[in-house]
Amino acid sequence: MERVEALFQALWQDYTARLCPSAAKVHALLEEGQPLLNDHIALRTFALPKVGLDRLAAPFIAIGYEPKGEYHFKAKKLYAHHYEHPNPDAPKVFISELMVGQCSSELQMTVRKLVDQVEEQWMHGSAFLHGGRPWEVDEATYRLLSEESEYAGWVAAHGFGANHFTVSVNQLSTVEEVTDVNRVLREAGFAINESGGDVKGNPEVMLEQSATMADKVPVTFSDGEMLIPGGFYEFAKRYALPDGSLYQGFVEASADKIFESTDEM
Repeated sequence: MERVEALFQALWQDYTARLCPSAAKVHALLEEGQPLLNDHIALRTFALPKVGLDRLAAPFIAIGYEPKGEYHFKAKKLYAHHYEHPNPDAPKVFISELMVGQCSSELQMTVRKLVDQVEEQWMHGSAFLHGGRPWEVDEATYRLLSEESEYAGWVAAHGFGANHFTVSVNQLSTVEEVTDVNRVLREAGFAINESGGDVKGNPEVMLEQSATMADKVPVTFSDGEMLIPGGFYEFAKRYALPDGSLYQGFVEASADKIFESTDEM
């Protein structure tokens, strides 16, 4: 587990420093004298050979993770897998990719120019997973991509890194329901993702989720700096299957709405 813990610590440091600085405040609100249990993280990328989903998964597979569920988000042109470690205490990993070939020719050309800047050796090892943006991009390109696909704009601006960590609500004792987590966060001034309802899912699908709206963070483009949506914090409650074990997968309809936590408000 040492290698797993080291990688997630590096991802956490990047996430809290660059993408979601408010995560520390969320921790302070929900911690009950012990570290919060991280249910899963999520990573985003483009479906191109040099940087595709399989490239992001490789460092996790090298430390014992195995592919599990497969997901399709047709309207957003996204494909995803989730991965689990044999140790149930290790967080799950959800990796999605934009199906670039299904997008407009303009987006395809623009994204390919960005990815062409990535040096092959940069994708070796695991440091690139929390290494940020490996290409130069200007504000106009970010806006152009965002108009067609918010997801494409996000990846172009931020590069690689966890766009969210997820508090396991099952572990909490003073707050037992996702609705209660939302109430605590609203009282502290956080905006909750309302797309599809402030709680996505239900006991029937074995999973309930909610999320804050992404922090606005400064991003340095080649021609200036902008405040744009970065990372967000998610909250998940899993329900027991007939055999008593907790459901470990993801629900496409809910995940589809969670993606919108990085939309401009």
